[in-house]
Amino acid sequence: MCERAALALLLLTAASAAVAPAAAEPVAATLPLAFRADQIRGPGSEASLAAETSGLLGRKAPGGVALAWGEGGGAVLVLSGEAVAATPVSAEAAEGLAAAETPRDAWPGTRRALAGPVSAYLSGRGSEAGPPAITVRERQPVAPSSEPKPVPVATTTVPAGPDAVFTGDEVRAAEIDGGLALLALKARGPATSLAVIGRRDGAWALRAETPAQAGTLGPVAAGNFDGSGKLSLALVRSEAGEGRLQHWRIAEGRAVLAAEAPGYAASGAALDLDGDGTAELAIPTRDRRALVLVSLKGGITERARVALPAPAKAGPLVLGSGRHAHVLIGLEDGRVADWRP
Repeated sequence: MCERAALALLLLTAASAAVAPAAAEPVAATLPLAFRADQIRGPGSEASLAAETSGLLGRKAPGGVALAWGEGGGAVLVLSGEAVAATPVSAEAAEGLAAAETPRDAWPGTRRALAGPVSAYLSGRGSEAGPPAITVRERQPVAPSSEPKPVPVATTTVPAGPDAVFTGDEVRAAEIDGGLALLALKARGPATSLAVIGRRDGAWALRAETPAQAGTLGPVAAGNFDGSGKLSLALVRSEAGEGRLQHWRIAEGRAVLAAEAPGYAASGAALDLDGDGTAELAIPTRDRRALVLVSLKGGITERARVALPAPAKAGPLVLGSGRHAHVLIGLEDGRVADWRP
């Protein structure tokens, strides 16, 4: 009887284990904001720089500043200890901080990139101006003087090329292949590519370009993804309902595809959790229901994952660095998710 009882208990335990649910996937927390966030900007953006220098905080934010706003208000977001703190502002004030992102002659709805004395944006307002080009403005050195003098600015326009147009909502700046590069998305009919613009013989011109392929491209993220000490690029190409994450290296005027993998959406944000100089990528999954951390070193490997309480809409962006970093991402229902991977 004892053997039969033991056998019955063993079978019952095995059956229970077979039907036991798997451990639930963790769900990202959301920030307690009193408004619906339709727009969000991260550290390094012109809107966040304007918020940081506006005096609204009354202190320097060591982890950077983010700005979120929408129907019902806005907030300047900074790290406070281990948490994200929000300083409320009106929606009008937030829009005012973001107003400088789009110069008067910029393509409607686009944002410019800033890198030291250089700014760049998609220019051409209205159909009479033709397709958008990239305008690069660079402040020139000024000799010391006892009297104030206007700062001279050199302006260059870079066209997309025959039968091509620049697309996307912004130009991005990054230090690539030994110099400042401007990154812009480009379309030629149904095919799209990533254009890398830099100085050539002292002038701004196309330096490298990924092969044109069918589908649309999301915004690009730049980071030391492979541990080489050089910035490489990550972007998502979407076609026929599938999104493929692509990792590109740029060197000597060539774009080389290092790795790609399906299952991702939109754009990502680079962060270095280990402090070893090698960046990982925080990026939404294709269905936008989860946020994952992937390594691009030696391929594309998922390291961590968190479910989102609603589909992702805007971002992600990173506040802080190392183990103290927070990844923020705007959701379709107006909330902002907060994840510490």
